[in-house]
Amino acid sequence: MDADSSNQRISRLTPLGEILSLVEARAQPVRPREIPIETALGSTLADDVVAASQLPPHAIALRDGFAVEAILFADAGPYVPVPLPPSVQRVDVGDPLPASTDAVLPLDAVTRRHGRHESVVAVAPGEGILPAGGDVAAHAILRRVGDRVRAVDVAVFQAAGIDLVTVRAPRVGIAHASAAATPVTNAALAALTGMVARAGGLVADKPVELSDALADDQFDAVIGVGGTGCGPRDISVQALARCGRVEAHGIAISPGETSAFGFASGRPVLLAPGRLDAAFAAWLLIGRPLIAKLAASKADPAPLTLPLKRKVASAIGLTELIPVGCAAGMVQPLASGYLSFEALARSDGWIVIPADSEGLQAGGLVAIEPWP
Repeated sequence: MDADSSNQRISRLTPLGEILSLVEARAQPVRPREIPIETALGSTLADDVVAASQLPPHAIALRDGFAVEAILFADAGPYVPVPLPPSVQRVDVGDPLPASTDAVLPLDAVTRRHGRHESVVAVAPGEGILPAGGDVAAHAILRRVGDRVRAVDVAVFQAAGIDLVTVRAPRVGIAHASAAATPVTNAALAALTGMVARAGGLVADKPVELSDALADDQFDAVIGVGGTGCGPRDISVQALARCGRVEAHGIAISPGETSAFGFASGRPVLLAPGRLDAAFAAWLLIGRPLIAKLAASKADPAPLTLPLKRKVASAIGLTELIPVGCAAGMVQPLASGYLSFEALARSDGWIVIPADSEGLQAGGLVAIEPWP
């Protein structure tokens, strides 16, 4: 019996490089906007973050003790204790240093004998203090345009009194694209929601229907999960064709061969298969570079490289994502083609076999990317 001609069809597998070239040529960075620093985690900076003034504005104590002029105690020791001046001031961590002092004697270096305090250790100028500007100089650049805001950055900016930052944060619609929800597609949608957010995109707490996402011009991009195959219930690619343009249905990646990519009202749309492994691969190989382009973010740090424990074969023309384990300084491939739940859970990261390669030889160095 002939297949239903109304079903979605894959006529060819488009090389991954062609899809990434489309992303580079047609996806444009979103407009910058200013947001509170507490909501900026993961976002890409659209402006340098610059300290308005030096911090601290004056020298402060880095430990509890007594603020002193260090030269007076250069020769102090257990057998030659040096009395503290009557005017000496006790300070706690963070207190400003009194004038004419340049060090803090720790409390356990000071004893009390015959009604007076004495130091039994020497102290050098600058010891136990943070000088003016010791945290940051005035007008210093803390992070540069294109950098992603990390948790440590949020803490530093808040401590430095920086309340607002200018970022590029693309709004991404995560969408149900299959006829029926399953535990697997639900897991893929939840994972994508988290991964897009960590990559600097703005996402809603819950996925939306694909038709609603494609019609919503508030989104800068749409990522749908499911419905990319050729069965009677697979309709996501047809939905994209009705309201936009399908640039490719069938992409030469493994897993994820039935992925699709296109545009709706000028906005990029990635349709990932409903399988968990295929959705992950579509995100890592296409979705992540897409969000990076929309956010104008810098390239991720170079991945760890280690030697491969055994050979991995691959078909020419197919970009293949392989989960790997790392042990004893070697990389062990765990699966290819279909990536089982167990292989994904046991893996420490993933490697890529390029489309022009027949595989990787044992002992060769490979770049291991961490899972999001």
